[in-house]
Amino acid sequence: MKELIPLFVIIPLGGAFLTILVSWKFKRLSDIFGIFATGGLLVCAIMLPVTGTGGTYNVGGWPLGIGINFVIDGFSTLMLIIINLVSFAATIFSISYMTQYSAKYKYYSLFLLMVAGMNGVVLTGDMFNLFVFLEIASIASYALVAFGCEQEELEASFKYLVLGSIGSTLILLAVAFLYGIAGSLNMAAISTALSGIPGNLLTMFIAALFIVGFGIKAALVPFHPWLPDAHPSAPAPISAMLSGVLIKALGIYALTRVFFNVIGVSPFFGIVLMILGVLSMTIGVFLAVGQWDFKRLLAYHSISQMGYVVLGIGLGAYMIAEGGPVLVSGFALLGGIFHLANHAVFKSLLFLCSGSVQYATGTRQLKEMGGLKEKMPVTRFATTVASLSIAGVPPFNGFFSKLVIVIATIMAALYNPVFLVLTFFALLVSFVTLVSFLKVLRYTFLGMLKDTFRQIKESPAAMGIAMVFLAVFCIGMGILLVPQLREVLLDPAVDALAGGLKYAENVVAGYIP
Repeated sequence: MKELIPLFVIIPLGGAFLTILVSWKFKRLSDIFGIFATGGLLVCAIMLPVTGTGGTYNVGGWPLGIGINFVIDGFSTLMLIIINLVSFAATIFSISYMTQYSAKYKYYSLFLLMVAGMNGVVLTGDMFNLFVFLEIASIASYALVAFGCEQEELEASFKYLVLGSIGSTLILLAVAFLYGIAGSLNMAAISTALSGIPGNLLTMFIAALFIVGFGIKAALVPFHPWLPDAHPSAPAPISAMLSGVLIKALGIYALTRVFFNVIGVSPFFGIVLMILGVLSMTIGVFLAVGQWDFKRLLAYHSISQMGYVVLGIGLGAYMIAEGGPVLVSGFALLGGIFHLANHAVFKSLLFLCSGSVQYATGTRQLKEMGGLKEKMPVTRFATTVASLSIAGVPPFNGFFSKLVIVIATIMAALYNPVFLVLTFFALLVSFVTLVSFLKVLRYTFLGMLKDTFRQIKESPAAMGIAMVFLAVFCIGMGILLVPQLREVLLDPAVDALAGGLKYAENVVAGYIP
């Protein structure tokens, strides 16, 4: 399995440079490079849980602490599958959708750079390289948001660039402080060094820098102002990537990895995450429900759904730090991680659906649509599946992850009744989400067809295939909770976080369970 690890960076980086070198002359090749690169990455990612457990890979054969090392465990495996699954679907969608734009080969080159950056963030066992890969993905995404070069897109990209750079600066500053304490940039070495130092003001300051820095990348409230402009302005496949996987890889994954496996969780950290989770869930959904711009509505829902993920992870962190029931912390982490995976699929699908509708009608305004159900049956089917998934309607995937989070909060309430507040907000936000997406379905597909839309037709086949591909996962991912399947994908991810600072011992030993 170790042989697969570097491919997650080599394939997209090589594909990006090959695309820009060759496809400017042979333009059709850019689609082929994109499909083969992302398809190959998806195959490699699926093979990870099939071929065995985790492992480490020292780049160039340099020993740990001197060279760069990549680390695979259950959490990174799950993230790699999610990132490359959504990337593959977005690439298929792009074949037809991106014909609206010129310089398609530049788009694919930036797209693959962004994928390389996200895969690198998930794999690296080194703090500075985490920052480098994070910047590769971020800079590519800034350019992709501005790809259309219209005023709205340029303004959104600039705002995203400014706030993203602030987040990156805070993360780099925290990495520098960690290097000053540990004398190493390797995560395992830093974890070992910190474990021998009692908590002090400096470590609390470092933790605060990471929370704000990664909070900006994850668009958690109150660090979210860049997202509602950036995600709607980007081309639809990029919106799917940004909301589906980028904010998770650069924000949630990095934050979780650093705190659970490097710095160590504390009750205060758990409380902070739960507060950020509830704020993001509630403020995000109430801002979304009043939107009439289809993509902007989806962008606010991304903030809200990230709140669920952070709530589950925060509750798990608090229970671990407090020495609470293992069953509760395990359920909370399972709910947060499972919702992270589910959200990647249904939110990517929703952005592809919005792109399909805009491709056919030329508008993102819900009030200007209506009656499209017979003209666009594939898009209607996919939008309905994704809407019911995000709203938490059974038997779609969003229902199961929200259910696990709600059960975890109820179990936590037996430990401390205050946690019933979390149950209330989780159920309230789910109900408002359902109302919001009933509005989307009503105004987009139901009612009378407008005269201006009588000549429109369903989007091209490649776009339909991408939407149906993700819709199948929305319908079927609930089976991942079946014990035999959970042991393969979800339980190893939970164990990687619950294992906490044992991460350092495992990396040094070269064995990741």
